[in-house]
Amino acid sequence: MKIEEKQLPKGWEVRKLGEMCEVIMGQSPPSSTYNSKGIGLPFFQGKAEFTEIHPLVKKWCNSPSKIALPDDILLSVRAPVGSTNIADQKCCIGRGLAAIRYKNYKYVFYFLRLIERQLDKKGTGTTFRAISGEVLRSIEILVPPLAEQQAIVAKIEELFVELENGKQELLTAQDKLKTYRQSLLKSAFEGRLTNKNLKDGELPNGWEVRKLGEVCKIQTGKYDANHAKPNGKYRFYTCAFEWMLCNTNRFSGESIILPGNGANVGEVFYYNGEFDAYQRTYVLNDFIRVSPKFLYHHLLRYWKKRNQGKQFGSATNYIRMGNFTDYEIPAPPLTEQQSIVAILESKLTICDKIEETITANLKQAETLRQSILQKAFRGELIKKTQK
Repeated sequence: MKIEEKQLPKGWEVRKLGEMCEVIMGQSPPSSTYNSKGIGLPFFQGKAEFTEIHPLVKKWCNSPSKIALPDDILLSVRAPVGSTNIADQKCCIGRGLAAIRYKNYKYVFYFLRLIERQLDKKGTGTTFRAISGEVLRSIEILVPPLAEQQAIVAKIEELFVELENGKQELLTAQDKLKTYRQSLLKSAFEGRLTNKNLKDGELPNGWEVRKLGEVCKIQTGKYDANHAKPNGKYRFYTCAFEWMLCNTNRFSGESIILPGNGANVGEVFYYNGEFDAYQRTYVLNDFIRVSPKFLYHHLLRYWKKRNQGKQFGSATNYIRMGNFTDYEIPAPPLTEQQSIVAILESKLTICDKIEETITANLKQAETLRQSILQKAFRGELIKKTQK
């Protein structure tokens, strides 16, 4: 963080981190000294043990090499570089961490949070990006008098509490929205969205239960090493549901695409158009007595849950064809299916817009967090509150 001397607030100075703080680079003791039984000091190796503020103890060490004390700042110095926590107890630190010791530790902690990305860019190395003790000690920091440092920290934390309260309200709203979506879908496929006063477990008049193999054609994609074409005309879907371009279009019209193996097993996608698909990517189309959108929304609600624990394979999970053909769905009359889809999509569109607003506000909260830190370390945070 560079700043011209003439821009410094009165009483502030530019110092190097190594001039004002004690910097202790970690060192990993022999692995034979690690244990998970609580013997010795808590042992932290890197960001993997970090939480929002204090690290989580997973291992202990009975022969520590480098020690951090309570209130030392723990800085990740190996990929990723720059993440920070604060030690809340005496602990051993491995070579993935540095401990930074300073009386008003929170002032330095918030400064390091501000420049986290800049620190990461200073990392070097081919296998693991890392930052050296020399580079770390040479980092410049703006330093006001101690009393002003304390006032700045107090103001940062006051504003952060307000920000966190607002963030928690947004997260609570997000959770409620998720619950509402699931409740809405559940009501739709139990018949309660279009039929009132139903008893539990009772199907509305005209509804029946059908197997997936009875209401649509179930096909799988095929392997073709020459599928991907940079200038292809059609979409080509993989099990990861990444799409590329190809020149084949074995599928067309309204279709539901279900990844049959890999990390996306249980996901559900709808596509209307011409496309092709990779092996173990299942495609449902040629629908009979069922609206594609009705089936799509039903699968969104139940498919992933239904297939939990039913994947096969050791290296890569996959779903067998039998999981599809015997899958049962409620089948109301087509006109009622269309009404249910219309109601669902209207309400879910509103949910999507609310979700977008919440996501944007959460992102804005993180931007505001950085803005507060920037003002603090330009000497503007306290000045503005004194006017």
